[in-house]
Amino acid sequence: MAKTSTTTQGLRSAIERSGYYPALVAEAVEAAVGGEPIRSYLVHQETTFDQNEVRRHVTVLVLTGNRFIVSHTDEQAADSTSPTPYATTSTESVKLGRISSVVISRVVANPEQYTPGTPPREVVLTIGWGAVNRLDLEPAACGDPNCDADHGYTGSSTADDLSLRVSEAGDGPETVRQALVFAQAISEATADVTR
Repeated sequence: MAKTSTTTQGLRSAIERSGYYPALVAEAVEAAVGGEPIRSYLVHQETTFDQNEVRRHVTVLVLTGNRFIVSHTDEQAADSTSPTPYATTSTESVKLGRISSVVISRVVANPEQYTPGTPPREVVLTIGWGAVNRLDLEPAACGDPNCDADHGYTGSSTADDLSLRVSEAGDGPETVRQALVFAQAISEATADVTR
């Protein structure tokens, strides 16, 4: 990453603030970004509970002029394959032209009293580029309650490559704001590609 960019410095600071193996995460993100200028970013650190274990992971989303980069880092406890705890970091780089959908879901409290500009309490950002599709099938039926014929199946296919949820209660208002900024930036970037 270009070390002079204020956006790059902001990304580095956000990775460090997450407190989740910042040197490892930053190195993976920097390698994926290369020398491209960063247009926008989002860092989301999440803690989950898995039976008796607490697990953490971080997702970093980066938008450049040509690509959408997803970096995800998970930690694992020692197991039969490793006598010591370890972390796995992966990055994926997607050309902006491949992004087929950007869905931004906002949850607001007391919608009847909503004032424009009030931040939502929760944001779910879903981005699809065709790498992962979910197929939901169910038996098809007709309107006749006495019909026992096989009508096959009906269903829907949903692009489900990335879905990220941030909330004011869990992540803080700044992370919700940054999620909205990133969502707008990637929506605009994909619109620019299709023109």
